Amino acid sequence: MSRFAGRTGPIRLGMVGGGKDAFIGAVHRIASRMDGEFELVAGALSSTPERAQESGAALGLSPDRIYDDFEAMARREARLKDGIEAVAIVTPNHLHFAPARAFLRRGIHVICDKPMTATGAEAKKLAGEAEKSDALFVLTHNYSGYPMLREARAMVAEGFIGRLRGVQVEYVQDWLATAVETEGSKQAEWRTDPARSGAGGALGDIGTHAFHLAGFVAGETPEAVSADITSFVPGRTLDDDARAMLRYASGAKGALWCSQVAPGNENRLTLRLYGDKGGLEWSHEAPEHLIATPLGEAPRILTRATAGPAATRLQRVPPGHPEGYLEAFGNIYVEAARAIRARREGAALSSEVLVPGVADGLAGVRFVEACVASAGRDGKWTRLT
Repeated sequence: MSRFAGRTGPIRLGMVGGGKDAFIGAVHRIASRMDGEFELVAGALSSTPERAQESGAALGLSPDRIYDDFEAMARREARLKDGIEAVAIVTPNHLHFAPARAFLRRGIHVICDKPMTATGAEAKKLAGEAEKSDALFVLTHNYSGYPMLREARAMVAEGFIGRLRGVQVEYVQDWLATAVETEGSKQAEWRTDPARSGAGGALGDIGTHAFHLAGFVAGETPEAVSADITSFVPGRTLDDDARAMLRYASGAKGALWCSQVAPGNENRLTLRLYGDKGGLEWSHEAPEHLIATPLGEAPRILTRATAGPAATRLQRVPPGHPEGYLEAFGNIYVEAARAIRARREGAALSSEVLVPGVADGLAGVRFVEACVASAGRDGKWTRLT
């Protein structure tokens, strides 16, 4: 049984990274408190001590729970009677591994932004740490928290599309269409820096989301990829556009396109699945709708009002009152809380609770590295191992 057994009330949460002006840190904080499941009580919010203290004070953290570095936070919080039970890691990719390892080794649950790590070697080591730890490792692939994608997943599992034939997934943006990393954009600076982002640019940032989402809904992941990756903006080292053909063990075929240089696309994530009995289509820009088409029949637009239990168990407001990005992110935290509470009491976790974890993290990093390797060999088919 967990050392936190018997604890009641919100799960005590710490945060590494996510200080002043950090977009994703604020998103994690909103998502964590949306349902009252977590309470932020500690943080090592910046790599700069002065900024860490300033950020912690702005969030109302007790001065003795604001840390200058994650190692000090992990050591002290593990000893405190009211120490944190979970930590959110919201740093750039190259700073995921060390904090995650430090907290896992002390039995503190880790909720980590994607990708799991910057390299495959780190991902493999972290998977080993998670296996040895009593704590959970959760990866925030937040798009899998949308109710209508849960509905799509259930429909695929129940045989609505039949035998999978085709997967088409796209995640395209335009915010890196010019060299904004040279103009003071901190978000762009680290995402285009291989030392901080890893081997993939757009691949690691949004391609991993597309890859995970396709597998989450389809119930299958590719065994090999053939990729073409490009850095269109002059002087940029990492890819800002990537296209990959996907080959599945079942015989299904797929295609993934991720781009951050596609004008007119702010955050366009779409998924289409086709089988021998029907098709499904979902778009992030219209997340309340799922288009379902039985073979030979007219398309049907399904909404949360017509959805089954896979979707309705994650709804907060009545259909017609739109739920979106923050709510989907909140659903990942809700599911994480359910998993943590089950682990706390030594109880079995309901099969309804779907939490992206170590296997998803490993698969995402392997996908990035396989695409980079394939592109370096003129699109040679490369296995995801």
